[in-house]
Amino acid sequence: MSHYVQIINGKVTQVWDTPPADGVGNNGWRNAVEIRPAITQYRQGYTSHRIDLNTDPVQIIWDTFDITVDERKASMTGSANAAYNSLAQQKEFNPSSVSDADLAAAAQTRDAQLAAITAATTHDALDLIQQ
Repeated sequence: MSHYVQIINGKVTQVWDTPPADGVGNNGWRNAVEIRPAITQYRQGYTSHRIDLNTDPVQIIWDTFDITVDERKASMTGSANAAYNSLAQQKEFNPSSVSDADLAAAAQTRDAQLAAITAATTHDALDLIQQ
């Protein structure tokens, strides 16, 4: 995807993904590209970006961060609880929409997931749970 940045007095004032009406090269507008390093799903994420004005085209560079095992476990725990809580709430507001057996099965699934998440000590172990 193409990007465009407007630089006035050495500072980025606007970033667009559509060509500016003034055209590149006018009123401070320059071409830009996003640089997004490859990340490992569930193990890394993107943080804020920085802009290198000394390149042509201008580079919008995304930095990355590592997700710790404990952070990932917390996220997976939240997701497991949210799935069960959503079903329980659905049953509360519309009892005929979810049977007691369905809710009990969901609780068992959640409990098994939580036990596996708690026991996991590595990203590889969490990968097996998340598949």
